[in-house]
Amino acid sequence: MSINDFETIRKLGEGSYSSVYLVRRVKDDQKYALKKVKMMNLSDKEKKNALNEIRILASIQHPNIV
Repeated sequence: MSINDFETIRKLGEGSYSSVYLVRRVKDDQKYALKKVKMMNLSDKEKKNALNEIRILASIQHPNIV
């Protein structure tokens, strides 16, 4: 699965280093929240925190989290 499998519908919110979008998976029209993390302008500590969050989210086994 890649980002190309999804179509952005609209932005839901934005934080200090990420934005969340409502997206639709093209193959089955399922809707999800997609979080995009902006790593370029982060300090080393912020990058570490963002990577920890990504790892935690990736480890969650839930039908609403891809």
